Amino acid sequence: MRHALAWMLLMAASGHALAGPSPAVVASNAAVPGDTRSISGWLERIHRASREHSYSGTFVVLSASGAMVSSRIWHAADGSDQIERIEALNGSPRVVYRREGLVRTFLPQARMVREDRRDMPSLFPRLPETADRGLDAHYTVQTLGRERVAGHESEVAWLRPRDGLRFGYRMWVAEASGLILKLQTLDLRGRVLEQAAFSQLELDNAVPFARLVGMMDDVRDFRVVTVAMRKTTAQAEGWRLRTPVGGFTPGDCYKQEDASAAHSGLPLHCLLSDGLATVSLFLERYDASRHAAGPSAGSMGATQTLAQRVSGNMWLTAVGEVPQETLRLVAEQLEYAR
Repeated sequence: MRHALAWMLLMAASGHALAGPSPAVVASNAAVPGDTRSISGWLERIHRASREHSYSGTFVVLSASGAMVSSRIWHAADGSDQIERIEALNGSPRVVYRREGLVRTFLPQARMVREDRRDMPSLFPRLPETADRGLDAHYTVQTLGRERVAGHESEVAWLRPRDGLRFGYRMWVAEASGLILKLQTLDLRGRVLEQAAFSQLELDNAVPFARLVGMMDDVRDFRVVTVAMRKTTAQAEGWRLRTPVGGFTPGDCYKQEDASAAHSGLPLHCLLSDGLATVSLFLERYDASRHAAGPSAGSMGATQTLAQRVSGNMWLTAVGEVPQETLRLVAEQLEYAR
């Protein structure tokens, strides 16, 4: 069960309450007057910057428990394509490459490469790949001022939730490039749950695109393990929400290409999103030898988890950077129609 949960957390692409200043007191003591940019306007600028700029740097993820993860990132863009390399600087050695939905994780100690293909946002920043213009129904945006991060001047914006079903975000966006330099996830009382930030960043001075492609494709002396998944939908797999939950709408689902292969039985992975926050649902048959008799909830920084039986003999593990109440409501409305 521990290994299964670790896999689910990895697939959810997520990262405890960290003490921090009130969101109203950042960079300056008052909102910037006259700034009328929408949330989609902010996010579109961030996405455009990642497509247009290459960069390298070190970023650190810090949680309330004091846990810290440090990584080195190389990101190369050639205008139409992007590739990134992320190397873990603490813990077990690990290097992750991403390009066009293909993810390769190199585990040097095991001499193994895990290969997975699915549509997933980049590891940093953890923001949607496209800006949803419906975000204004769920969040408001407030410009807080300016601050220097990793040697770059940045604008600070606060995305505030309109209800209690989602967390807020505070982001520092480089004035010159539009790249996001720092991102905080805030709970419903405005406390920082998790922070990811560059401590050092060099713009347009990254490893050349072609070189990163060569590094990603060099699997000599490694055993390649491919997890073949195919895209599907919740409806096609017999699942639906009886009543929508707070603007979280169904997205893509992924299932194992050959569910009988080695009897591995990886769960169906479905996504729900409000356009910014994402909930991952992992669905499988209930197995008394692996699953608990009753529901269980957990919290790891901004990431919340809920595991319980649904629709009689099915087992749900819900993972997301949303309040526990959101996961509870989703589980309550989830129905298996087969």
